[in-house]
Order: sequence, then C-alpha cells, then structure tokens
Amino acid sequence: MSRPATMGAMDVNTATPLDSTVLRADFPFLEELSGGKPLAYLDSASSTQKPRQVLDRMRTFYEHEYANVHRGVYKLAERATEGYEGARRTAAAFVNAPSEREVIFTRSATEAINLVAYAWGLQNLGPGDAVVVTELEHHANFVPWQFIASRTGAAFRHIPIDDAGELQLDALDELARENSIKVVCVGLVSNSLGTINPVEAIAAWAHEQGAIIVVDAAQAAPHRPIDVQSLGCDFLALSSHKLCGPTGIGALWGRRELLEEMAPFNLGGEMIRSVGLDRTTFNELPYKFEAGTPAIAEAVGFGAAIDYITAIGLPAIEQHEHELTRYAMERLSELDWVRLFGPPAERRAGIVSFEVAGIHPHDVAQILDWEGVAVRAGHHCTQPLMTRLGVAATTRASFYLYSIAEEVDRLVDGLHKVRANLG
Repeated sequence: MSRPATMGAMDVNTATPLDSTVLRADFPFLEELSGGKPLAYLDSASSTQKPRQVLDRMRTFYEHEYANVHRGVYKLAERATEGYEGARRTAAAFVNAPSEREVIFTRSATEAINLVAYAWGLQNLGPGDAVVVTELEHHANFVPWQFIASRTGAAFRHIPIDDAGELQLDALDELARENSIKVVCVGLVSNSLGTINPVEAIAAWAHEQGAIIVVDAAQAAPHRPIDVQSLGCDFLALSSHKLCGPTGIGALWGRRELLEEMAPFNLGGEMIRSVGLDRTTFNELPYKFEAGTPAIAEAVGFGAAIDYITAIGLPAIEQHEHELTRYAMERLSELDWVRLFGPPAERRAGIVSFEVAGIHPHDVAQILDWEGVAVRAGHHCTQPLMTRLGVAATTRASFYLYSIAEEVDRLVDGLHKVRANLG
C-alpha cells in the first residue's frame, strides 16, 4: 500500500489566525517567573496549562452544583447530573460521534485504550490472530496490546517507519500476507515526533482485512479537528489534560455495536442493572463501562475545556502551531550541532524533537530550565521509537495556542548557553 499523496499536509491559509498574545491573558501560569524570568512553557505535548475559564467553571461546580450523579432525585443532584451528562454531549459533538451513548468517560486516554484491550481483546483475540501497532506508538497504545497478545496467543506485529519518522505503508501488504489481522492500533499524531499519520487510509486497509482499528488521539485532539466518522475508526481515545482540561479524566468513543458486545472492564456500582445472589445483569451504554462514582467535576472541566478550544477554533490552533513549528525548525536548523528528528514541518504537528551533539537531553533540559525555558527530556514513553532512531532519549519542545515566537527564540538562545557550558 503506497502513501496517499496528500497525507499529513495541512492547509494553513483557511483559518482565521488566533491572537496568542490576547489568549495568554487567560492563563494564570504565565504570570509566574522561573529564575526571575518569564516562563517559556514548551511542554504542552506532555500536559497543557489551564485557562481561567476552565478553573472558574470547576470552582463554580464545586461551590454551587456539587452532588453525586444519576441516583439523586433532589435538585442539586439533578444539576450535578446535568453538568456531567452535558460534558458527555460536548465530548460527543467534539469528535462527531453518532450518539452520545458511544462516549465513555475514563480516567485517561491510557485507561480508555486498556478498556478496549481487555474488554474487546480478551474476547476476540486468540492463536492465529495478529495485533498490529506502529513503531511510533506511545506506550499507552503499545504495551496493553503487547500484553493482551501475549495472554491470548495472538501475534504482535508493527508497521515500521522510515528515516523521516513516517510510517512505511508499503509494509502493510506484507503484514496482510503473513498474518490474520484482527486489530490495528495507531496514533493520529506522534507524541515524540509530531508525525501526522494517515489514519483514514490505515482504517480502510484494516477493514479490508476484517480488523478493527483503535486510534490514540490524545496528541491530536487538542490541535486539529477530530471526526470519528470520517476517520473510519472503530475506537478512539482522548485525554482532557492535553487540551486545557483537568487531569484524571479522558474519554473513549467506540462503535455502538462493538461496545454492546463487550464485557464490562470494571465492576461495581452504577454499571449494574440488577444484582442477585446468583446473577448480575449490566447497565446500558455508556454506564456499563463507568463503574463507581465518576470524576464529576473533572468531567465538567473537560467539557469547559472543549468549549474553550472550540470557540477559538481548532483550525486556527493548528495553523498557529504549524507556523511556530516551521519557525522553530528553521531556527534549530541553523545550529549544525543540533540534530532534528521527524518529518518536515508541513507533515507534523506542533512538536520538535532534537539532540544536542555530545550532551545528554537531561542536561540540556536542566540548563534550559535555568533560562526559564521548560522542555521535556527523555524517551517520551516511546522506547521502541527511540531504538529505531538510535538514541536513548531526545529533547522535545512542543507548542500550543499560548506559545509565541519569542519563546522559540529563547529556546535557541538557551541552547547556545547549553553548548557554551557543556559542549
């Protein structure tokens, strides 16, 4: 299978540009100083900062709307339930789900993928079947499937990448010839390299094999529009904390017919229909997969965060990040002692991974921190990818709607100091 000609390309001229200098006023963290300097936060791929609108919504909920959800018949509980279920409707609209009942709240995108791996994988995988992941995957969409394949006797295969950090789709035909493929697991955007993967094409190929496709959209959902119907996926996971929302909550979207067939992942309160001494029956969707008291305020904050970035406009956020990424890659390319990883700027999201010759990424990050520049150093939960790149770790700068070009300049200035002190 060859790569679609337009894979990953983005039109950066269609969105109304956002004004990041205005938006920055929404984020209290920007008032902080780091070593006497304004903080240049270039670690949004790990977790994003929170705007006042989200913080205020959660405070209002806790102060005026809080109660446990679903079972109370008094007005406060009804308001709390409406806040929680309203967030579900917001999340469903955000990914263009056919039904809000297909959206399940989880603790994180990681738990969402584990839900599918256990509840679908244990029922449907066995000897002679194959699980296919990619060499780019975050451990959250790699390790659960590796583990479930081992438990069920299924083969565990991967789609390799080329030297530019893009998937080698020509390998798909060989994978299909040698394996009976049952599930394909792919990230929409690589959290290490920013590579934008051709999920629509991979989904079509997976379905030709009679397989389902599980998409990790944790790194994509904050930055570009998501439409589960046009992607052609069967399951999609996303996380709140990467899109200006609170930690401790994520969401899984799944095709209703698949979710209906799956056994529960967690057992206890809320997910039951009836319990007897000899038999328990389970609740309808989505509650079958939401055992126990949920993260209620976090769900409300999640919904508020979606409303916030939707009002700004995902196309505008994507365009802003693309321009920053292109600028960062141009500036970093001027340093002949810096090696960049990954595809060209037009085929990646707002992430730039690099290494400074002869200097460990942790040391790079430490000196940058002294300059008030926050970056991530490590393997970024993608150790198979690091092995493919021939490094133990990289330094990663990542951008979001509040990032500005001056912070890229501070990154480059800081790298000169890294080189002067340790090179």
